[in-house]
Amino acid sequence: MNAHPQCLPATSSRQQQQSNVVLLSSKQPLPEMLVEALQTQVTGSVERMRDVAARIAVEVDRICAKSERIQNSGIGESWRVGLARHRVSKCLYYYQLGSRQGRIELHSHLSSIIYRYITIPQSQLGFQARYLLIEDFLQEFYTESIKAFRRENELGETYTPRSLLQLAEYMVFTECYAKRRIHLRFGSSQQLIVLRAQTFAKRQPTETSVDIEQAFETAREEDGDNGSKLMQQIRAKMVSDNVDATDEVLRDRVIEELIAYLKAQDRADCVDYLLLKMEDMSAPEIEKTLGLSSRERDYLQQKFKYHLEKFAHVANWELVHQWLGAEVDRKLGLTDRQWEVFSAQLSIEQQTFVHLKQSNRSNESIMKALRLTEKKFQLRWSELLQLAAQIRNQ
Repeated sequence: MNAHPQCLPATSSRQQQQSNVVLLSSKQPLPEMLVEALQTQVTGSVERMRDVAARIAVEVDRICAKSERIQNSGIGESWRVGLARHRVSKCLYYYQLGSRQGRIELHSHLSSIIYRYITIPQSQLGFQARYLLIEDFLQEFYTESIKAFRRENELGETYTPRSLLQLAEYMVFTECYAKRRIHLRFGSSQQLIVLRAQTFAKRQPTETSVDIEQAFETAREEDGDNGSKLMQQIRAKMVSDNVDATDEVLRDRVIEELIAYLKAQDRADCVDYLLLKMEDMSAPEIEKTLGLSSRERDYLQQKFKYHLEKFAHVANWELVHQWLGAEVDRKLGLTDRQWEVFSAQLSIEQQTFVHLKQSNRSNESIMKALRLTEKKFQLRWSELLQLAAQIRNQ
C-alpha cells in the first residue's frame, strides 16, 4: 500500500473547513507547532493535545516517506508542513462540529463515496435495501478503521477515543484512511473504501428487487436513460405548473420538508442543486450556474441523490406517497384490479404485514407481532412498496 497525500484536497465542498486554516512555521519541531495550533481552539488537557499532535506528526512523516511524488518534489519540508496544517485543520473542523454532528458528517461523506458501488450483480437494488447494506458496510469499515488507527499509532487493542479531541482525531484518520489510494494492475489505482465496498457487495446474496423511484432525480443527461416511471411521475409533479390547489399545497410541503431535511444535514450545496433542478436546468446549465466542473457536479449529484432517496424512503415516505395519492389506506395507489394482482403475489406473512399497516398499528407492534428486527421490518416494508410501485406503473 503506497501512501499519497490523498487527504490534501485541491478543493473542498465543506466550506466550513476554510475557517479552520492553521498557520504553521517550519522553525520549530512539528509536534510543538501542532500543539500550539490546537491550543488556539481546543480546551482541556495539554497532555492529550501533545499525544494527538505526536500522532499527527508521525502520520505526516509516514505519508511523506512513502510518497514518491513528495520525495521527488524537491520541497519535502513544504509538503510536510502543508500536510500537517491540513490534518490539524480537519481535526479542528470535526472538533467544532462536536460528537454528534461530526459523526453525521463523516457518515454522510463516506456514504456518498460508496453509494454507487454498493450494488448486487443482476439485481435492481431498491434504495431501502441499498441503504441497509451501506449501514452494514460502514459498521464493518469503522471496525477496520479503529483497528488500523490502533495499529499504525502503536496503541493498545482496547484504545477508544474518550475526549472530543481524540474523537475528532479518529474521524479525520477514518476519512483519510478511506481515501487512501491502492495501486492496482496496469498502473491504475482506487480508493481503499471503494475497494472494500466492492468486495462487500460481492459477498451479498443475489436478490431480485425493483428499484423504487429515484425520487425527483432526472436521469436525462446524467445517467443516459429515462429512469423509472414513478420517478418520472414524481419529477413531473415537482416541476409542473398545472396542479390543483390541494396538490400544490402538498407539493410545497414536500419541497419545504426536503429543504429543511437537507439543511439539517448541513447540505446547503444540495439545496442549491434541488432548486436548480426544479428550474429544469440541464447538467451544463447547473455547472455554469454553480461554477462547477463536470466531475464536481457529478459528485454533488451523487450526494443529492443519496440524501434525497433517504428522505423519500426513510424519513418522509408517508408524506411523499400522500402527495402521489399512494397512501396505505388507499391501497397504495392501486386500482381494485391491481390490488388483486398485488395481493395474489404476497406470502401469508406479507399479507399480515399489509393488514396490520392498514389497521394503523404502530411499527413497534408490527415488529413484535411478526418477530422482526427494525432492519428486517424496514426491508420487508420496502419490498412491499416496491412491488406496489411496479404494479401501479405497469
